[in-house]
Amino acid sequence: MQTEKLAFSSTLGKMVVTKEGKRLGFVKDTTFETKSGELINIVLKESTMYTRNLNLERSEANEPLIPYSAIIAIGDFVIVSEEDLI
Repeated sequence: MQTEKLAFSSTLGKMVVTKEGKRLGFVKDTTFETKSGELINIVLKESTMYTRNLNLERSEANEPLIPYSAIIAIGDFVIVSEEDLI
């Protein structure tokens, strides 16, 4: 099975939701390891009240971070596994 490559710019502004359908916010940016290029986190903007109640790691600007490992799929939305956030 071939993995489809996705341009980073196509994820900007997409809504981030859990697989159960809970809205978390929108993709603002990503963080990555500069040497390997490995994606580490998605930076959220306009986070919801639900997101604020999760104990997520935060950026230096106090924005919630979603670990890349929690991403299940990227399509019309970025879908994440809530179990992998905690």
